[in-house]
Amino acid sequence: MLDLKLLKNNLEVVKNGMEKRKAKIDFSSLLNNDDKRKALLLEIEELRHKRNVVTDDIAKIKRSGQDAESLIEQMRDVSETIKKLDKTLSTIEETIHDFLISLPNIPHEDVPIGEDDTENRLEKTHGSPPKFDFKVKAHWEIGENLGILDFTRAAKLTGARFPLYFGSGARLERALINFMLDIHISQHGYTETLPPFIVNRATMTGTGQLPKFEEDLFKLEGWDYYLIPTSEVPMTNIYANEIIDESMLPCKFTAYTPCFRSEAGSYGRDTRGLIRQHQFNKVELVKLTTPETSFDELASLLSNAEKILQLLELPYQVVTLCTGDLGFSATKTFDIEVWMPGQDGGRGKYREISSCSNCLDFQARRANIRFRKKDKKKPEYVHTLNGSGLAVGRTFAAILENCQQADGSVIIPDALVPYMGGQKVIHHDT
Repeated sequence: MLDLKLLKNNLEVVKNGMEKRKAKIDFSSLLNNDDKRKALLLEIEELRHKRNVVTDDIAKIKRSGQDAESLIEQMRDVSETIKKLDKTLSTIEETIHDFLISLPNIPHEDVPIGEDDTENRLEKTHGSPPKFDFKVKAHWEIGENLGILDFTRAAKLTGARFPLYFGSGARLERALINFMLDIHISQHGYTETLPPFIVNRATMTGTGQLPKFEEDLFKLEGWDYYLIPTSEVPMTNIYANEIIDESMLPCKFTAYTPCFRSEAGSYGRDTRGLIRQHQFNKVELVKLTTPETSFDELASLLSNAEKILQLLELPYQVVTLCTGDLGFSATKTFDIEVWMPGQDGGRGKYREISSCSNCLDFQARRANIRFRKKDKKKPEYVHTLNGSGLAVGRTFAAILENCQQADGSVIIPDALVPYMGGQKVIHHDT
C-alpha cells in the first residue's frame, strides 16, 4: 500500500508511476475525501475540546449547588453530534483505505517501460542449451512414456491442471524439494519454516492478493480462509502487526509448500504439462530488510535462486520485468527463465522458473510490519522481498527436457544423485 503522505506530497510522481503501468487512476476522489477527513477531524477536535471545558464548568456549578441541567443537555447534544461525525469519519477513512489498497506499487526508476513480457530486458544468460542428435520431446511426453507422470488419471481424480507422479517421478520431485531447502538453509542462511497452507483474509490482503486478485484464489466454502497461492503469503506476514528490533534484520525465511491457484485468465495457455497447474510444489524465499539494504538483498536473493540452477547444470537467463509485466506489489522484479528444449514444438524456449521481487514497504504497510532502530524511537516499515527458490514442478520439467536421452531415459543431475538414493538414470518405471 502506498503512503498517503507520499501520494499527496508527490502526486505527480505517483501519477507517473501509474501511467508507466498503464493504470488509469483518478485521484480526485481520494484528495476530496482526504480534505473531508481533515475538516471532520478538526470539527471533532473542537467539539471534544468544548465538551471538556463545559464538563469542567458543570462540575463547578454543581459544587456551588446551582442547577446545571441546561448545560448537561447541551453536552448530550454535543456528544451525539461527535458520535455521528465519528461514524462519518470512519466511513471516509475506510473509503480512503480501500482506494489506497487498490493501487499497485510504483515501478522503480530502473524498470524498463513496456507493454508485456516481450519488452522485458535481458540481463544475462548462463550456460548453453544442450544439443541433441534426435528429436526432442516435451516433458509431459517424456514423463508419460517413462511411467512417472500421469495427467489423465490425475484429471480423473480431480480435474484438469493437476499432476500425478509415480515411482522415480515422485522421488525426483521430493529430491528437488529437499535439495533446494538444504542449499538455502546450509549455504544461504535462510531459516526453514513450515507455515499453514490455509490463511485468512487479512494475511492475503497483507501481501496484495486481496482484494484485487480474489478470482485467482481458492476459497474454502463457509470459511473466510484461502488456500495459499505461494508461501510468500504466510511467511511475509509472520510479523504482521508487530514491531521488531533492527538486530533481527534481515529476516530470511524459506519454506516448501504446495501452492494453489485458479489460473483465472489463463484459459488456453499451457494446457499440457507442468507449467501452469492448479496445484504445484514450490520452495519459496522471503526476506524482511531495512530500507537501506533492500536492493542489495534483492541481488543476493536472485543469486540464491540462480545457484540452484547452476548446481543442477540447467541453462537459464535473467530478465528485468518491464512495467507492463511487473507484479502488483513489486517495485522491481528479476525473472529467472530456464531453457526448456521441448517447448514450442521442439524449438525450445526459456520459461519462467523464479520471480525475485523487491516490494519496498508496500506489503509492510498493508500488513503493518515495522522495526525500530536503536537510535530512534519512532518505528519504520520494513522492506519485503520474495522469490521462488525454485518452482519445483517447473524444475522437474526442465530436468526431463534438458537431460533426456535418445532411448527415452533421463539422466539425473549429479547434485541430485545423493537425494535419489544413488540413482543416476530414470528408466521406464514398471
